[in-house]
Amino acid sequence: MRYLVAGLIGAIFGLGIITSGMANPAKVLNFFDLAGSFDPSLAFVMAGALTIAVPGYALIFRKLRKPVFTPNFNVPNNRTIDRKLVIGSSIFGIGWGIGGFCPGASLPALGLGHPTSFLFVLALIAGIMLAQLIQKARIFEHSASAATPISLTDTTEEIQDHA
Repeated sequence: MRYLVAGLIGAIFGLGIITSGMANPAKVLNFFDLAGSFDPSLAFVMAGALTIAVPGYALIFRKLRKPVFTPNFNVPNNRTIDRKLVIGSSIFGIGWGIGGFCPGASLPALGLGHPTSFLFVLALIAGIMLAQLIQKARIFEHSASAATPISLTDTTEEIQDHA
């Protein structure tokens, strides 16, 4: 059941990405081209997504003590802006601006047979593997508390103990 729900949610997400145009790298690149053929329509897509997601998350966290398929919500509690975060987000943004794909849009684009999506997905997998190698080599400091799962029933002291 868990995989069926995950597949259904993934399919809905993919259809939303395709319908919104975010699986089309030309549309994404036009969104970033402020001096040329700027297309602001993706800002409306993002605003629409936030309009649904923010109240949705608030409702879920308020109504559910724990997720349906796991014992705890896996909510990152690391609020530190460090070198690893800045470098990673910069690489993400540069890659999105150059290629016109982000990881979430690359898989639906791959399913549509977009010619450059296959190359992007290969580069994405290579980047993930490289990041794992770097973490194993401990080139960057690693904080184990960044992804410690917490429960909404934890007290403030228990949450701080996770950190």
